[in-house]
Amino acid sequence: MDRVRVIGAGVIGLTTAVCLAETGVDVEVVSDRRPGATTSAAAGAMWDPYFVEPADQVERWSRVTLSVLSGLSADPASGVRLVEGTQQSSLARELPSWGPLVGARPCLPGELRPGYVTGWHYRAPLVDMPRYLDHLMGRLLRAGGRLRYHRHADLDEATDGTARVVVNCTGTGARALAADPLVEAVRGQLVVVENPGIGSFFCDDTPGAPLTYVYPQTDTVVLGGTAEPGNWDLEYDEEAARRILSRCTAVEPLLKGARVLGHRVGLRPARPRIRLEPEPYGDTVVVHNYGHGGAGLTVSWGCAHEAAEQARRALRFTP
Repeated sequence: MDRVRVIGAGVIGLTTAVCLAETGVDVEVVSDRRPGATTSAAAGAMWDPYFVEPADQVERWSRVTLSVLSGLSADPASGVRLVEGTQQSSLARELPSWGPLVGARPCLPGELRPGYVTGWHYRAPLVDMPRYLDHLMGRLLRAGGRLRYHRHADLDEATDGTARVVVNCTGTGARALAADPLVEAVRGQLVVVENPGIGSFFCDDTPGAPLTYVYPQTDTVVLGGTAEPGNWDLEYDEEAARRILSRCTAVEPLLKGARVLGHRVGLRPARPRIRLEPEPYGDTVVVHNYGHGGAGLTVSWGCAHEAAEQARRALRFTP
């Protein structure tokens, strides 16, 4: 059977599955949770080339994803919008290497928030992740793909002979599924508030500073955040939420008194290097696509295209 099984229904898994299904491959996505309950649904989220290795490939994957997301922004139902805003630092910084891709320019003095000395203004894709995951799921179903709920204990179970190729997009779950001790969780928490009229994004890019960002969606604003390596706790932390609100209100006074609508907690799947490679596993080929850390959205389409091509190649050359 020429079936490909994609394990994981977050942004990496669904994007990979869409790339396969829309080229005629029989795709089954298997997940122990619905897309809206994955770590991806808890993300901010914005296209932002977060530092992760391998740097040269991440740059390529990021460029591909920027192009796809920019195109999707023409469809309001996708959850993707091109939004203007700034990254700012309280320490002198140089314009990032990816700045020209999004038309970045140095901030004018009047654009700098109090306490910040440098920054850059640009326009980039800002993504409402729950809506975006619904968009990807809709594309998968329209292309003939399927979603089945199940939790695979290990690769022995996942490679049961009912699919010729298995694509491992399990994020932090790869630590157990692929027996990979290099996978570690980086806990992230954010706060969602009612939008009091904010139209531009802000992100603190000061080295070593607490994670601080303001991402306006249509009716809400996503405020972040935390990054706690080694913390696998998915419970909401009230004190962390209070600190997030305090930091974000300090840089955007319009947020003062904004009604809190909810909280999100997720586990970023950190690894020293993204793992994107095929591995023979008995009579099955497993294509690994995990370990993206905080860059999952940013590299999603680039990684998905590559993982899908590896899966198609495996279909052609396996009995």
